[in-house]
Amino acid sequence: LFMVDPIDEYAVQQLKEYEGKKLVCATKEGLKLNETEEEKKAFEEKKAATEGLCKLIKEVLDDKVEKVVVSNRLEQAPCVLVTGEFGWSANMERIMKAQALRDASTSSYMMSKKTMEVNPSNPIIVSLRDKVSADQSDKTVKDVIWMLYDTSLLTSGFSLDEPTTFANRIHRLIKLGLSIDDDDEGDDAIEDMPELEGAEDVGESTMEEVD
Repeated sequence: LFMVDPIDEYAVQQLKEYEGKKLVCATKEGLKLNETEEEKKAFEEKKAATEGLCKLIKEVLDDKVEKVVVSNRLEQAPCVLVTGEFGWSANMERIMKAQALRDASTSSYMMSKKTMEVNPSNPIIVSLRDKVSADQSDKTVKDVIWMLYDTSLLTSGFSLDEPTTFANRIHRLIKLGLSIDDDDEGDDAIEDMPELEGAEDVGESTMEEVD
C-alpha cells in the first residue's frame, strides 16, 4: 500500500493488520523479504565483505545513526535511513515537527534513532569498500560518507540537519568535477580586489616628506 496522506500515519498506528495480514512499514527496520537459498548465500557473502565499511561509516557518523547494517531491501540506491519499529516514521516525524503545540518530551522519545542500511551491490558502495580496503585514511572517504548520509536523509523523507554544510559539500564536488582548485580561486579573488582609494596620494605625500 502506498500511503501519502497525513491521516494515513495516524490510521496505521491503530490498524495493525487487515484480513489476517499484518501491516509492515517499509520505511522502518525489520522488513523481511522472501529469498531463495541462492540469493541468501550471495547476500551473506556480500554482507561479510561490507562489514568493515559499515563499522567505518558508524565511526564517521557517530551519534547521527544508531547502527549501520547491510540490507537486501534496496534495489538501486546505495543506502537508506530507516527508523525503529516502534518509533515514528520519517513522514510522521515531519508531520509532528510542523505542529505548533507539539509536546517536546513526547517528541524526544518517539523520534527513534536512525539506522543506515547499506546496499552491498551498489557500485558506489562497492567502490567505497575497495577504497577503504586500500587506504582507510583517504580524506575523500569521509566526505563521501557524509554525502551519502545527507542524501539518504532527503530520499528517506527526513529534513537536513545542516543545509549549509550539505551545500558546501556539493560545491566541493562541483569544483572537483570542473577541476577547480581552491588555491586558484583565492588568487583570482586577490587579483580582482580593487586598489585602495588614495593609495597614490599617500605615496606622493611620503615622497614629499623625504625631500
